Amino acid sequence: MTTRKILVTSALPYANGSIHLGHLVEYIQTDIWVRYQKMLGHTVHYVCADDTHGTPIMLRAEKEGISPEALIARVHGEHLRDFTGFHIHFDQYYSTHSEETRYYAEDIYRKLKAAGLISVRAIEQLFDPLKNLFLPDRYVKGECPKCGAADQYGDSCEVCGAAYAPTDLKNPYSAVSGATPVKKASEHFFFKLSDYRCSDFLRRWTREGGHLQSEAANKMAEWLGETGENKLTDWDISRDAPYFGFEIPGEAGKYFYVWLDAPIGYMGSFKKLCKQQGIDFEAYWQKDSGTELYHFIGKDILYFHALFWPAMLENAGYRTPTQIFAHGFLTVNGEKMSKSRGTFITAESYLQQQLNPEWLRYYYAAKLNGSMEDIDLNLEDFAARVNADLVGKYINIASRCAGFISKRFDGKLVADEDYQRLLEVIDTRFSSWQPGVIEAAYEARDFSAAVRQIMKRADEVNELIHELAPWEIAKDSTRERELHRACSLGIQLFYLLSCYLKPILPHTAEQIERFLNCESLPWPKQEAGQPLSSLLLPAAHRINAYQHLMARIDPKQIAALVAANQQTMAPAPDSHSLTRHAQAQQRTVAPIAETISIEDFSKIDLRVARILDAQHVAGADKLLQLTLDIGSGQRTVFAGIKSAYDPAQLKGRLTVMVANLAPRKMKFGLSEGMVLAAGDGKGDGPYLLAPDSGAQPGMRIK
Repeated sequence: MTTRKILVTSALPYANGSIHLGHLVEYIQTDIWVRYQKMLGHTVHYVCADDTHGTPIMLRAEKEGISPEALIARVHGEHLRDFTGFHIHFDQYYSTHSEETRYYAEDIYRKLKAAGLISVRAIEQLFDPLKNLFLPDRYVKGECPKCGAADQYGDSCEVCGAAYAPTDLKNPYSAVSGATPVKKASEHFFFKLSDYRCSDFLRRWTREGGHLQSEAANKMAEWLGETGENKLTDWDISRDAPYFGFEIPGEAGKYFYVWLDAPIGYMGSFKKLCKQQGIDFEAYWQKDSGTELYHFIGKDILYFHALFWPAMLENAGYRTPTQIFAHGFLTVNGEKMSKSRGTFITAESYLQQQLNPEWLRYYYAAKLNGSMEDIDLNLEDFAARVNADLVGKYINIASRCAGFISKRFDGKLVADEDYQRLLEVIDTRFSSWQPGVIEAAYEARDFSAAVRQIMKRADEVNELIHELAPWEIAKDSTRERELHRACSLGIQLFYLLSCYLKPILPHTAEQIERFLNCESLPWPKQEAGQPLSSLLLPAAHRINAYQHLMARIDPKQIAALVAANQQTMAPAPDSHSLTRHAQAQQRTVAPIAETISIEDFSKIDLRVARILDAQHVAGADKLLQLTLDIGSGQRTVFAGIKSAYDPAQLKGRLTVMVANLAPRKMKFGLSEGMVLAAGDGKGDGPYLLAPDSGAQPGMRIK
């Protein structure tokens, strides 16, 4: 097997607040993937850092009466503590406020400037005369220029959803001092993203080479426009003093905007690791490098990572990412996280309530499928799935068999003839365990598919153990060899399942390594034609006494967690700046429509449908033609989801359709219904609705 050299990053958490369960979706996803790659024997470096610059940091430090440096040092310790508590292992966790990041920020800026891709022009902004600073969008409030709603922020209205410039607000005031801001002009520096060298490159890069998921590539195409048209505008990369950040070389009082040096923090953090471990930095960042670079991010910062970042790297002479993996947002109990409901849960509070962090790692893995779809942390389902899968199916295998091995067979598994019989049983009974299926799911970050396969195998193992019933055999002293074989069989299969689950449950894996008396659980790589039995522990292997590996979730623990996170006070003005890549948690939600009766709703016939085929529609900018199986026949539906979905990836998916909607004649053909999708009407979406696994075409939704 060829050993790969891989550099992996996660988005940088902002140093202005605590890590919460929404953030952990990304870091757990990345950590699982990195651990899997390392188990395969690849050289993998996983780096991250705190994102430390910007006005919010400066203002919070001032409010607390400390320096920004003291604030970011304290938060760095808190963040690393929380990540470590959830078994997220970085090879380097650093800070963007470092000499390494400063060096590469200045280097990239100078190269872009030399290439003629930096321009300077005056812009007008709102200025706080009391604090003597220009106000970022979220630090200006006033009346919405569209609907007149009071106390709206300077970038968008949370009532009507309108987007606007801070200077458009009516009766604006500073959220920092309360003063009435004044308009003031200042020279700013711009990265010329509209230059053909950027736009032409991005049009190629986002569409070719598999750098982006299909959903992300479609969204980039929408932002970039077609060949010959340029929708991109130049990017403001500077801020005026006072500002906490890096000063632009040769420009007194001008600072790099935090979003310029934030992704450069990936380079800074890796450079720090290279110095410590003697790694060749250039081998990972030079153009045409044979190494791989992967960024895991939330879909709300896709614009920065898939447009600004590769354009900067390309034109400064550095390599661009191999792939960018964007994930969706987290909801809790089907809604955005809420402090009043206690579902805005911090990582620290989860750990303080003594909930096992691997419960959450497993639940997230069971939900993540490698796409940009949102995932939901349903707290009731969380407890039920962990208790049923991890404890009831998986851990139960070891607890049923280990005691007999320790007490009646001196801790040794079977040997000689009995070992050969055990191998034959495994190869015969579990011949359906196809090589490579779980590996492919892990590689594609489709952890939910990997978990389904592992738990399917756990079900099959439990079924066999139930048939053998070692607890019954143990009652008959004449059946000792049979008991030994049955329990050894259970332990061997538990060993295999543990190898598959190790990337998700690293701490439990360490406990299992001690219990099974093996140095390290390896990845059970099974080549085509290789018997499953070749992956087992050796004959007569001695195990240690079984110690309880995992407890069930008590519903009282979940209730206590929610109670511990309930807040009734309104968030502070700067709470919206906790992390930029979690901003979608504050997205505007459309008002609930007028109330209808149950009779009204019963008139709508919603059915599960399977997408048999999906095709582009010639001459249609937004439509895809779907052929749907609804159990009783097939339907053709034209759906406005072209911007979000690649037709090839829709085939075989389940979705939901309105089956009794009157057919609509369109110029492209007859549309015989409607598929359901969610979106906010402002570019976030559409997201196709999908029933849970097990649903079948034609089932009615009630």
